Amino acid sequence: MKQPWIRPDDFETRRTHLNHLTDEQLKALFWKLADQAVDPLIDLARTHTTPSIERSVLLRMGFSSLEAKILVDKTIERHLIGKGAGNVIFRLAQIEATDIRTAGLHLIADQGWERVTAAFQEAS
Repeated sequence: MKQPWIRPDDFETRRTHLNHLTDEQLKALFWKLADQAVDPLIDLARTHTTPSIERSVLLRMGFSSLEAKILVDKTIERHLIGKGAGNVIFRLAQIEATDIRTAGLHLIADQGWERVTAAFQEAS
């Protein structure tokens, strides 16, 4: 059986640049580096979405999984997915002065898409 490769223990030499730091300074450095590692993920989450995420949002808004799929598909077809499917429904509910569920059902029935699309175009 082949012996596994064992990495030489060079911990002490790799940490020499940290020897002069106090525990508080080490903690601050850790959190600084952790923030640097996570920042690109946070930026990506702010600017990108997926159909799965949008369906999940709609499920939490009270739509069934079948309704959520239809709404997300129709939102993608109209190139509004970047606005968020839940936001599209919310915007139509505001325009029509109705509740979220009714607005979503209108969109499923292909009613109100022109109004909500125009509202997003006016806002940008």
